[in-house]
Amino acid sequence: MSMNTIEENRSRNLLGDRDEVWLFGYGSLIYLVDFPYLESKPASIEGWSRRFWQGSHDHRGTVENPGRVVTLIEQPGEICGGLAFRVEAPVFAQLDEREKNGYLRVASEMTFDDGSNATGLTYLASADNEAYLGEASEYEIAQHICGAQGPSGTNSDYLLELALALRELGLQDDHVFEIERHILQIQEQTTPTSR
Repeated sequence: MSMNTIEENRSRNLLGDRDEVWLFGYGSLIYLVDFPYLESKPASIEGWSRRFWQGSHDHRGTVENPGRVVTLIEQPGEICGGLAFRVEAPVFAQLDEREKNGYLRVASEMTFDDGSNATGLTYLASADNEAYLGEASEYEIAQHICGAQGPSGTNSDYLLELALALRELGLQDDHVFEIERHILQIQEQTTPTSR
Protein backbone atom coordinates (compact mmCIF):
# COMPACT_ATOMS: atom_id res chain seq x y z
CA MET A 1 0.00 0.00 0.00
CA SER A 2 1.22 3.47 -0.87
CA MET A 3 2.45 5.88 1.79
CA ASN A 4 -0.08 8.46 0.57
CA THR A 5 -3.53 7.14 1.44
CA ILE A 6 -5.69 10.22 0.72
CA GLU A 7 -7.39 8.87 -2.40
CA GLU A 8 -7.86 5.39 -0.96
CA ASN A 9 -9.58 6.82 2.12
CA ARG A 10 -11.88 8.96 0.00
CA SER A 11 -12.85 6.03 -2.23
CA ARG A 12 -13.68 3.65 0.63
CA ASN A 13 -16.99 5.39 1.48
CA LEU A 14 -17.06 4.33 5.14
CA LEU A 15 -18.99 7.49 5.95
CA GLY A 16 -22.02 6.40 3.93
CA ASP A 17 -24.63 9.14 3.99
CA ARG A 18 -24.03 10.14 7.62
CA ASP A 19 -23.72 13.86 8.37
CA GLU A 20 -21.87 13.27 11.66
CA VAL A 21 -19.41 10.55 12.67
CA TRP A 22 -17.53 9.65 15.84
CA LEU A 23 -13.76 9.64 15.37
CA PHE A 24 -11.54 7.77 17.84
CA GLY A 25 -8.17 9.42 18.47
CA TYR A 26 -5.36 7.54 20.22
CA GLY A 27 -2.23 9.48 19.21
CA SER A 28 -1.66 13.09 18.22
CA LEU A 29 -5.40 13.56 17.69
CA ILE A 30 -5.68 13.53 21.50
CA TYR A 31 -3.48 16.57 22.09
CA LEU A 32 -3.23 18.35 18.72
CA VAL A 33 -6.85 19.08 17.87
CA ASP A 34 -6.56 21.29 14.79
CA PHE A 35 -9.93 20.32 13.31
CA PRO A 36 -13.49 21.40 14.12
CA TYR A 37 -15.64 19.06 16.19
CA LEU A 38 -19.09 19.11 17.76
CA GLU A 39 -18.33 17.15 20.93
CA SER A 40 -15.44 15.33 22.56
CA LYS A 41 -15.32 12.74 25.32
CA PRO A 42 -13.04 10.00 26.62
CA ALA A 43 -13.51 6.63 24.97
CA SER A 44 -11.77 3.31 24.47
CA ILE A 45 -11.65 0.51 21.95
CA GLU A 46 -11.27 -3.15 22.85
CA GLY A 47 -8.79 -5.58 21.33
CA TRP A 48 -6.17 -3.01 20.34
CA SER A 49 -2.93 -1.55 21.76
CA ARG A 50 -1.12 1.67 20.89
CA ARG A 51 2.39 1.10 19.48
CA PHE A 52 5.15 3.35 18.09
CA TRP A 53 5.60 1.12 15.04
CA GLN A 54 4.55 3.48 12.22
CA GLY A 55 6.97 5.70 10.34
CA SER A 56 6.37 9.43 9.89
CA HIS A 57 7.89 10.83 6.70
CA ASP A 58 5.73 13.94 6.58
CA HIS A 59 5.20 15.27 10.14
CA ARG A 60 7.78 14.02 12.69
CA GLY A 61 10.48 12.91 10.29
CA THR A 62 11.55 13.00 6.67
CA VAL A 63 11.73 10.48 3.82
CA GLU A 64 15.46 10.09 4.54
CA ASN A 65 15.00 9.90 8.32
CA PRO A 66 11.43 8.98 9.27
CA GLY A 67 10.18 9.49 12.80
CA ARG A 68 8.09 6.99 14.74
CA VAL A 69 4.43 7.60 15.55
CA VAL A 70 1.64 5.44 16.93
CA THR A 71 -0.64 3.00 15.25
CA LEU A 72 -2.90 0.30 16.65
CA ILE A 73 -1.88 -3.35 16.94
CA GLU A 74 -4.54 -5.99 17.35
CA GLN A 75 -4.28 -7.58 20.80
CA PRO A 76 -7.24 -9.58 22.11
CA GLY A 77 -8.24 -8.61 25.65
CA GLU A 78 -6.41 -5.25 25.60
CA ILE A 79 -8.16 -1.89 25.85
CA CYS A 80 -6.79 1.27 24.23
CA GLY A 81 -8.01 4.52 25.76
CA GLY A 82 -8.22 7.80 23.95
CA LEU A 83 -10.61 10.59 22.95
CA ALA A 84 -13.64 10.42 20.70
CA PHE A 85 -14.71 13.42 18.64
CA ARG A 86 -18.09 13.83 17.00
CA VAL A 87 -17.29 15.51 13.70
CA GLU A 88 -19.22 16.53 10.62
CA ALA A 89 -18.47 14.38 7.57
CA PRO A 90 -16.68 17.14 5.57
CA VAL A 91 -13.99 17.33 8.29
CA PHE A 92 -12.59 14.03 7.00
CA ALA A 93 -11.16 15.84 3.97
CA GLN A 94 -8.83 17.69 6.38
CA LEU A 95 -8.19 14.59 8.49
CA ASP A 96 -7.35 12.45 5.43
CA GLU A 97 -4.66 14.98 4.53
CA ARG A 98 -3.27 15.00 8.06
CA GLU A 99 -3.27 11.18 8.37
CA LYS A 100 -2.14 10.43 4.80
CA ASN A 101 1.17 8.72 5.66
CA GLY A 102 -0.01 5.11 5.57
CA TYR A 103 -3.20 5.45 7.64
CA LEU A 104 -6.57 4.16 6.48
CA ARG A 105 -9.97 4.93 7.96
CA VAL A 106 -11.48 1.82 9.54
CA ALA A 107 -14.76 1.23 11.34
CA SER A 108 -14.36 1.10 15.10
CA GLU A 109 -16.68 0.22 17.95
CA MET A 110 -15.92 2.56 20.84
CA THR A 111 -17.06 2.62 24.44
CA PHE A 112 -17.49 5.91 26.29
CA ASP A 113 -16.75 6.40 29.98
CA ASP A 114 -20.47 6.22 30.82
CA GLY A 115 -20.64 2.69 29.34
CA SER A 116 -22.51 3.66 26.16
CA ASN A 117 -21.20 2.55 22.77
CA ALA A 118 -21.02 3.96 19.25
CA THR A 119 -19.64 2.82 15.95
CA GLY A 120 -17.31 5.34 14.41
CA LEU A 121 -14.02 5.57 12.58
CA THR A 122 -10.36 5.60 13.47
CA TYR A 123 -7.16 5.86 11.43
CA LEU A 124 -5.04 2.70 11.41
CA ALA A 125 -1.64 2.08 9.82
CA SER A 126 -1.33 -1.65 9.18
CA ALA A 127 1.88 -3.59 8.60
CA ASP A 128 1.38 -3.64 4.81
CA ASN A 129 1.86 0.12 4.28
CA GLU A 130 5.18 1.43 2.93
CA ALA A 131 5.77 3.67 5.96
CA TYR A 132 5.49 0.86 8.52
CA LEU A 133 8.63 0.43 10.64
CA GLY A 134 7.51 -2.44 12.86
CA GLU A 135 8.37 -3.71 16.28
CA ALA A 136 11.43 -2.70 18.28
CA SER A 137 12.28 -2.47 21.96
CA GLU A 138 11.16 0.62 23.85
CA TYR A 139 14.81 1.66 24.20
CA GLU A 140 15.47 1.30 20.46
CA ILE A 141 12.29 3.25 19.71
CA ALA A 142 13.40 6.00 22.12
CA GLN A 143 16.81 6.24 20.42
CA HIS A 144 15.13 6.45 17.02
CA ILE A 145 12.67 9.12 18.21
CA CYS A 146 15.46 11.25 19.69
CA GLY A 147 17.14 11.43 16.29
CA ALA A 148 14.11 12.40 14.18
CA GLN A 149 12.53 15.72 13.30
CA GLY A 150 10.14 16.85 10.59
CA PRO A 151 7.97 19.77 9.44
CA SER A 152 5.66 19.39 12.48
CA GLY A 153 8.52 19.39 15.00
CA THR A 154 10.71 16.94 16.83
CA ASN A 155 9.67 13.35 17.18
CA SER A 156 10.46 13.49 20.91
CA ASP A 157 7.93 16.32 21.37
CA TYR A 158 5.26 14.06 19.81
CA LEU A 159 6.01 11.32 22.34
CA LEU A 160 6.23 13.64 25.33
CA GLU A 161 3.00 15.48 24.43
CA LEU A 162 1.19 12.17 24.00
CA ALA A 163 2.44 10.86 27.37
CA LEU A 164 1.28 14.06 29.08
CA ALA A 165 -2.15 13.89 27.41
CA LEU A 166 -2.60 10.25 28.44
CA ARG A 167 -1.81 11.13 32.06
CA GLU A 168 -4.28 14.03 31.94
CA LEU A 169 -6.94 11.54 30.78
CA GLY A 170 -5.97 9.19 33.63
CA LEU A 171 -4.81 6.50 31.19
CA GLN A 172 -2.00 4.02 31.77
CA ASP A 173 0.08 2.97 28.76
CA ASP A 174 3.21 1.02 29.68
CA HIS A 175 4.61 1.14 26.12
CA VAL A 176 4.37 4.93 25.83
CA PHE A 177 5.57 5.62 29.37
CA GLU A 178 8.58 3.29 29.03
CA ILE A 179 9.66 5.05 25.83
CA GLU A 180 9.16 8.37 27.59
CA ARG A 181 11.42 7.22 30.46
CA HIS A 182 14.20 6.30 28.01
CA ILE A 183 13.83 9.56 26.07
CA LEU A 184 14.13 11.63 29.24
CA GLN A 185 17.28 9.68 30.19
CA ILE A 186 18.78 10.17 26.72
CA GLN A 187 17.99 13.88 26.80
CA GLU A 188 19.52 14.21 30.26
CA GLN A 189 22.73 12.49 29.11
CA THR A 190 23.04 14.65 25.99
CA THR A 191 22.21 18.02 27.58
CA PRO A 192 25.39 19.93 28.41
CA THR A 193 25.67 20.93 32.04
CA SER A 194 26.51 24.52 32.87
CA ARG A 195 29.51 25.26 35.08
